[in-house]
Amino acid sequence: MKKHPPETLVTLCNHQAKIRGNETAFLFEDKEITYRQFDCYTNQVANGLIKEGVKEGTRVGYLAKDSICGFEILFGTAKAAAVLITVNWRLSAKEILYILNNGAAEVLFVGEEFFDVVASIAEELITVRKIICCKGTHGEYQEYVQWKEEQSSLETRVTHTAETPVVQMYTSGTTGSPKGVQLAHYSFFSLLQGMYAKGDAWMNLESRDTLLLSLPMFHIGGLWWAIQGFIVGAKGIVLETFIAWKALEYIEKLKVTKVAMVPAMVQFVLAEPAYKNTDFSSVTGFLYGGSPITPAVMRIAMKTFDCDFFQVYGMTETGNMAVCLRPEDHTIPWNEKMKSAGKPLPGVEAKVINFKHQSVPPNTIGEICLKSPSNMIGYWNNTKATQETMIDGWIHTGDAGYIDEDGYIFICDRIKDMIICSGENIYPAEIEAVLSEHPSVKDVAVIGIPDDQWGEVVKAIIVVQPEQEIKKRALINFCRGKIADYKIPSTISFVPSLPRNPSGKILKRELRAPFWKGLERQVN
Repeated sequence: MKKHPPETLVTLCNHQAKIRGNETAFLFEDKEITYRQFDCYTNQVANGLIKEGVKEGTRVGYLAKDSICGFEILFGTAKAAAVLITVNWRLSAKEILYILNNGAAEVLFVGEEFFDVVASIAEELITVRKIICCKGTHGEYQEYVQWKEEQSSLETRVTHTAETPVVQMYTSGTTGSPKGVQLAHYSFFSLLQGMYAKGDAWMNLESRDTLLLSLPMFHIGGLWWAIQGFIVGAKGIVLETFIAWKALEYIEKLKVTKVAMVPAMVQFVLAEPAYKNTDFSSVTGFLYGGSPITPAVMRIAMKTFDCDFFQVYGMTETGNMAVCLRPEDHTIPWNEKMKSAGKPLPGVEAKVINFKHQSVPPNTIGEICLKSPSNMIGYWNNTKATQETMIDGWIHTGDAGYIDEDGYIFICDRIKDMIICSGENIYPAEIEAVLSEHPSVKDVAVIGIPDDQWGEVVKAIIVVQPEQEIKKRALINFCRGKIADYKIPSTISFVPSLPRNPSGKILKRELRAPFWKGLERQVN
């Protein structure tokens, strides 16, 4: 009888403990843990949570930097059939309070760096009734290792299926309160298992791989990447937080084979003097995504790592990746396809629709919609938002873009950031990409501001590189010939820095606010 591959984190953990029990699952600083030990410890976490009164569907909060402890809590929560809320620790105390209350977390694991944050909101926490410190000691909270060691290591008798919710991840909330995206076990298994069944090996993830886990587990990319490594039985190198020089050191010293980073991390690595002397020969695959990357940075990265590059596009609501630009499309010199996000992965459907929700022809800009086997269950306690975002199984991404005649998806911008100037639709990302190529530009944001004659005009807000100067006219001239004249900024301002949320996304609403103050609409 043919055995079915694991479909949940629970069956996966048991499976790996049996077939590769003595192999390393995770390495964190000077601590190493095998798959068999991990299975035992996660059983203890599960039994401890059940003893605390956690039932099927109960929400458990995790507010700490990454460590092996965090992954034990993830799998232990899954074994208790509870749901883990991984909280972005870069958020303000007020935002953290909102997430924990909105998610109705009953047990909270917290790292010592955030004791003060928890203390400041403790009296306003509505549902949290138990706090455990997973790092450090606190007079009022039980210490994680001690708590864990008090629990049974026997398997729980709780039932799970691929459709059981396992994590609840909150969107960044650039336009309002964050929403809790509920993901079931299938979100971490279905897509790649379907691809493997069709003979698509994708990144060739294998048990002999060593993965650098540099993306935080409070983001879908970080959590998904770590789980994919666990699925194939690879070794995961956990970084508490991303530090460029440490990432370089780990890559060389621990012979990392697969790397995942967002473009900002790539830039930090390439800004480290040590990168020029680092041995990258062990790296065979490099995964990146999350935001645009400039051609200049991409060229240096490809030359430096000299391996297969994979760009992925997706969102928390699609269970992470749904679209991929594969190595064969990463070429030097730069080709037009490298401006795209890639093609939908096998099992994923994509379409572009207009404002009437009608599909549009190739090369026509509209809203990108994705249907993936990894799509979310829905938003937690938010039926209205779920119905607006997920229609007939299609996730409406809110991204404006088009699909070309070859099936490649090109992202133009967020729909809400689009500028309408004299009836022309202008996408800031295109202008930002051009301006970011100027050597004196460190950071850039483009917004639309009201204009009595044209409705809206383009405004660029620039952060200049340290110890450099540039004239506004020089930047305008730099754009000429690269984009249409009507897209060239009418005005330019220089600022010390751009406002960003804890996920690193530019808060364009704050940049727009002074110009639109007093107007009834945010379009003119």
